[in-house]
Amino acid sequence: MAHSRLVCARLLCSRLLLAALLLSSFAVLVSATNDTDRLGLLAFKAEIASDPFGSLNSWNDSTDFCRWYGVTCSRRHHRVTVLDLNSQGLSGPISSNIGNLSFLRELWLQNNSFGPEIPSQIGRLRRLQLLDLSNNSLTGEIPRNISGCSILVILTLQFNQLVGGIPVELGSLSTLQWVSFSANQLTGGIPSSIGNLTSLRGIYWADNGLNGVIPESLGRLTKLHTLTLGVNELSGTIPPSVFNLSSLTTMDVQGNQIRGNLPEDIGFTLPNLQFLSISSNQFAGSIPPSISNSTNLGVLQLGDNELSGKVPSLANLRDLELVTLFYNYLGSEGSDADDLSFLCSLTNAANLTRLLAHHNRLGGTLPGCIGNFSATFELLTLFQNLISGEIPREIGNLVNLQVLQMQDNLLSGPIPSDLGNTSNLVILILSGNNLSGVIPSPLQNLQSLLYLYLYNNNFEGPIPSNLSEHQSLTYLGLSNNNLSGPVIFPVAGNLIYLNLSRNHLSGALPTEIGNLKHLDQLDVSGNILGGEIPSSLGNCDGLRVLRLQDNLFHGSIPQSISSLRSIEELDLSNNSFYGEIPNFLGAFQYLKMLNLSYNHLEGPVPTQGVFRNVSATFVAGNEKLCGGMPELELPECVSWKSKSRGRVHKLKLSIAVVFGLLGITLVVIFLYLYWLKRKRNEPNLSSSNDSFLNLSYGTLLKATDGFSSTNLIGAGSFGSVYKGLLQENGTVIAVKVLNLSQHGALKSFKAECEALKRVRHRNLPKVLTACSGTDYKGDEFKALVYEFMVNGSLEEWLHPNPAPNDADGHSKKLSLIQRIDIAIDVASALDYLHNQCESPIIHCDLKPSNVLVDGNMVGHVGDFGLAKIVLESTSDTKANMSSDGLRGTVGYAAPEYANGSQISREGDVYSYGVLLLEMFTRLSPTSDMFRNNLNLHNYVAEAVPQRVMEITDPVLLCEGESHNSSQNSLQERNLIVQECLETIHRVGLACSMEEPRERMSIDKVATHLHSIRRKLFASALLG
Repeated sequence: MAHSRLVCARLLCSRLLLAALLLSSFAVLVSATNDTDRLGLLAFKAEIASDPFGSLNSWNDSTDFCRWYGVTCSRRHHRVTVLDLNSQGLSGPISSNIGNLSFLRELWLQNNSFGPEIPSQIGRLRRLQLLDLSNNSLTGEIPRNISGCSILVILTLQFNQLVGGIPVELGSLSTLQWVSFSANQLTGGIPSSIGNLTSLRGIYWADNGLNGVIPESLGRLTKLHTLTLGVNELSGTIPPSVFNLSSLTTMDVQGNQIRGNLPEDIGFTLPNLQFLSISSNQFAGSIPPSISNSTNLGVLQLGDNELSGKVPSLANLRDLELVTLFYNYLGSEGSDADDLSFLCSLTNAANLTRLLAHHNRLGGTLPGCIGNFSATFELLTLFQNLISGEIPREIGNLVNLQVLQMQDNLLSGPIPSDLGNTSNLVILILSGNNLSGVIPSPLQNLQSLLYLYLYNNNFEGPIPSNLSEHQSLTYLGLSNNNLSGPVIFPVAGNLIYLNLSRNHLSGALPTEIGNLKHLDQLDVSGNILGGEIPSSLGNCDGLRVLRLQDNLFHGSIPQSISSLRSIEELDLSNNSFYGEIPNFLGAFQYLKMLNLSYNHLEGPVPTQGVFRNVSATFVAGNEKLCGGMPELELPECVSWKSKSRGRVHKLKLSIAVVFGLLGITLVVIFLYLYWLKRKRNEPNLSSSNDSFLNLSYGTLLKATDGFSSTNLIGAGSFGSVYKGLLQENGTVIAVKVLNLSQHGALKSFKAECEALKRVRHRNLPKVLTACSGTDYKGDEFKALVYEFMVNGSLEEWLHPNPAPNDADGHSKKLSLIQRIDIAIDVASALDYLHNQCESPIIHCDLKPSNVLVDGNMVGHVGDFGLAKIVLESTSDTKANMSSDGLRGTVGYAAPEYANGSQISREGDVYSYGVLLLEMFTRLSPTSDMFRNNLNLHNYVAEAVPQRVMEITDPVLLCEGESHNSSQNSLQERNLIVQECLETIHRVGLACSMEEPRERMSIDKVATHLHSIRRKLFASALLG
């Protein structure tokens, strides 16, 4: 018995020892596997080149790796199951050690800058169910061993630069439900093995270079909801089996080369369709009436094909939001046809926002039922059809209509005054019809209007006078009508395009034309306008095309035209201009066509610039011209020497008289200088209003309520700025009071006076007067009085503090166009200071707080306290020129100034470049994020072009979110915005280069920005 108990005890001990050994081995194994995950993560971190948000700072041995940012572990095995580092700005390669995380189920790395390739080791992650690498910088091919992730459910690689084909091996992933390769550079055909993925619900392969035909095997994907193959190079026809996938809700094959007809029973075989787009292919035949059976359709895009016949009733499609039928052969080709009856069936669509049916053969009259379209309806394009009759007055019921384009039809009669009820209208184009009568005055209600094109009609009478008060109009075309009376246009300054040609307009060209600082094209040719060209036209320094021909203009070609540095076409022919051809016309860098024919010009024809190209220069009909290029066959000019001989005797007599007067003059000058020496050296500023010339200290004290802190609107190095109200005339002013106890303040005061009395430009603040005297305590007092800028400084708009609201409680946000406008304003001011003043002026302190914004959101460069006037003839610089003087503000001052380099135009350009980058990133160059070698320039340079949207001020990216457009049109507009933002950032980088000689000249900056602005307006709401 005792022996048995001993044996049992020994057996129990042996088992316990074995269990302990097993537990110890398991602990060692678990520790080893855990260490594999930790080391794998650390290896992943080691290859990260940039971590701007410090997301991986927690990845160190002081904490358990399962608590690291973005890491999730299983409770049972303490292994990494989820790695989520999306949208962290990370860059660098994806480490091959990612393949060691063998328990990984989800990998989220989207919205970063990983590259260059997808590591093949990802194929070792056999437990992986979700892989999202979208929106990175990945190149190379999709790894074929991705099939090793045998239970993958979601695979997303969109928005990269992947090349090569879609791997055939993808067909073995039987659990795959969603796969997105959109917006890459993939080529080759769609492998038929995709038909094996019977669990597939979504295929997103748009925006690549895929070619070949759509395989028949796709018809086996009976669970497929979404098929997007748009914008590729696919050809052939869509297999009938695909049209039988009743589960489909989205079919997008737009932008390919697919042909064939839509099946007659498409509405019955695809009853669940919500989105159908076959645009920009080669489909033919008619639109099947059965399409109305797909009652869930919200988007129907059939444009840009070869469809013909009548448009069927769409009355059952109550969820329709967008219908595109443009660029087809729809209709009966007759003006008396009843092709537009389908419009009445769309009145059932309560959410309809857009109908595009232009470039077809639709005939008949426009039915009044369009006035019953949904309250959300925004866009109607019917141009280039055969529509006749009058515009129905019911169109005024579309109070939310934003775009109406019916040009190039057979419309007749007047514009209904009810159209003035569409107060949200942005684009109105009715050109190329037979419309008549006067332009109705209710159009003044369309205060959101950007485009108004009524040219090539039979309108008569005057241009409505209230048009001058229009605030937003940007493109105005009234040419080729029978309009009479004076020239009238909006004077708010937003016009880019103004064409009033081929009418019967009379009188002079108004001086207010100079307010149109963004004007790109001006055409008033073929009228009976007279007088001289107003000098204010020189303010339109972004003008590319100027056509004044076939009028009664006279006088000499004004010197102010020399400011039109961007001019490409200038036509002054068939007028009565006289005098010599100014030499500045030959200095225009971009001028491609110049027509001065049939005037009364005389003297030599220049031989520089455009005058060297005789095929682009026209001077016929000016009998007194001479010289020029030999091909012009003009007579030789009389030698200057022979002309001057007859003046020799007169010159001798003049010299005698001059020397007689010289003695008297010297005595007067001596007495004047003696008096001037005794007079106290006080700056003198001229003013356009004499009532401002003698503002005293007492007047300014009263105007500012004793320089009250409540009226303080800014403070700088040398003084403070107060808002004031002159009680005599109610004028609101800004008073800059110098703090004379501050070292350098007096020099700053003199520098600002010296600079401002030399300049006059629309983008510089208007100085009213200077006050120099004593205050009531007998202390010296000096102040400058400016026109008040109601919208403060650019600094307040970019970095509002403490509350981001203005006095009216409205959010202070600058739109993309407003920022571009202000950037152009600042560039124009610098171009004037640097290149158009008699002596160049260097501002030396350009920054947001020194850019002031008036009530029309026009930018003005202010604060000339550090300005320098360069006397180039003597290589000297005047005003505030001590070698140790201030040369700007930290973050904005050019780097060469720190080394003692002389001030220069390039220094201002550097400051402008930083300012431009700040305006569109809303990041201050002195932000805490810029440390060590990182500055705003380098930060942007690293992001452009791949991450340009990441660094852009989020306020600008939200502008289009509320835009009720189709996804495709919104994407197209976003691409244009992205291209413009990339160009803007590149201009800012080109201006803020470290080497002065590498910086872009300020005149080229303005040209680039004008081009960007034109591109943005051209895309406005047309997508």
